[in-house]
Amino acid sequence: MSASSEHIYLASDNIIPYVEMCRREGTSLQRGMNFGLGGNHSVILMSLRRNAPYRDRLEDTGTTLIYEGHDEPKTSVDVNPKLIDQPERYPSGLLTQNGKFHQAAQEAKAGLRPPERVRVYEKIHTGIWAYNGMFHLLDSWQETDQHRRVFKFRLVAVEGGDDLDRAPAINPTRRRIIPTAVKLAVWKRDKGQCVICGAKDELHFDHDLPWSKGGTSLTEENVQLLCARHNLQKHDSIV
Repeated sequence: MSASSEHIYLASDNIIPYVEMCRREGTSLQRGMNFGLGGNHSVILMSLRRNAPYRDRLEDTGTTLIYEGHDEPKTSVDVNPKLIDQPERYPSGLLTQNGKFHQAAQEAKAGLRPPERVRVYEKIHTGIWAYNGMFHLLDSWQETDQHRRVFKFRLVAVEGGDDLDRAPAINPTRRRIIPTAVKLAVWKRDKGQCVICGAKDELHFDHDLPWSKGGTSLTEENVQLLCARHNLQKHDSIV
């Protein structure tokens, strides 16, 4: 894969197979941090599951993602990567993915460039990924955990922003993403299928009462699984 497939439209909260994610982004997303795809956006893969390898977290009632940088890759030397500072550069001096995201965040913070636009995909269960929408990368820093130095990146979820032919919006409206625990509870309750027709493909986590009309993302009672057809029908009836 080489060219990004921008014609594949995907709304936030859509469920997407891994293969479709790769086809959409025009690359095999084998690493969790992918800077500068197509020259106009980046991609990160996140997970808030209990067994996730990194400590990502959501703040500000789901509008802000604090994403942890990635470790030194395992080598033939028997050293635990969790005991080694997360690298900013390779031995050659070139920036790692941590370094590239860190540089972009610091330049945006200093007003030297627009914020990097980042598509965020979340692994919520084995074989189940959700598109969390577009985020803006606004800040980064290093902090010390129990054993070593790690990178942290602050990204905010924004409304719209998936039109990559346009420049990033200035002061965009923030968007709230559905917490992982709610997604998992809804997936289990609705048995991984549309609550109306039972379809198991092109699914979407839908707010029964839209957030714009006072609905909440924080409880499973207001979230349901709908297929693309019934999600569109509901949207058209609301509009």
